[in-house]
Amino acid sequence: MQDILEEIVANKRVELAIAANEMPLDVLKKLVQQKIRQDGALKLRSMKQSLARSKSGIIAEFKRKSPSKGWIHADVTPEQVIPLYEAGGAAACSILTDETYFGGRLEFVQRIRPMVQLPLLRKEFIIDEYQLYEARLAGADAVLLIAADLFQDLYGQLLQTAHNLGLEVLLEVHDASELAFLQAGIPDMLGVNNRSLGTFHTDVQHSFDIAAQLQRVLRNLTVSTAEDLPLLVSESGISSPQTVKELREAGFRGFLIGECFMKEADPGQALKEFIGKIV
Repeated sequence: MQDILEEIVANKRVELAIAANEMPLDVLKKLVQQKIRQDGALKLRSMKQSLARSKSGIIAEFKRKSPSKGWIHADVTPEQVIPLYEAGGAAACSILTDETYFGGRLEFVQRIRPMVQLPLLRKEFIIDEYQLYEARLAGADAVLLIAADLFQDLYGQLLQTAHNLGLEVLLEVHDASELAFLQAGIPDMLGVNNRSLGTFHTDVQHSFDIAAQLQRVLRNLTVSTAEDLPLLVSESGISSPQTVKELREAGFRGFLIGECFMKEADPGQALKEFIGKIV
């Protein structure tokens, strides 16, 4: 099977070139600085703290399409779903912003930001600082950095830039070898993707298999306080409240769930019923 991640990243480089031609990076940076001055402070919502405080830890995802399954909920808008996610008890919301493969748009973040208090994660294949400035301007609180997309040095640079902008970072790994990325900088959250980004096959057992290694790595990190350690997140393939309970016992505090809710006619109600079986 063709490596889907490689295809997506190649397309992302083309999209970035077009975007930078339409709005050069220096112009984008000025707009972001203007926004920060207008805000009076960074004033971003902490996704890490929200997950740590939450009894469920659910990161409800707004996802209309996937490369493996095609359209999941083609006609739905973020305005129809994300406020209901908040009302239903989500701790945070992940918004896909890739249009070609996931039917998302960056403007979804911008449109929903004034409507909810939930921390918003820009879920994107980020390979350049340009995308971090885009995220900050749109109103995201956190960004996803995927180890499989990046070299360690680039990850470290993007992590620092994100933090300078007030954005939290969810670093996504798929296997133990990628935990070496932590040597280049400690993220706010550390996610295990249960989906192979090469084939898009999903198996939640992957989080359980790597849990002990994660705990050993965290114990060996040099941080000022325990609160500085990354919060663990399990991503994809979760469809059962019981699985969430078991993952919590294994040390995870965040659970990114999208298709389980988005395939339903009322994703917000599906989330509410799901959380009711956890807490």
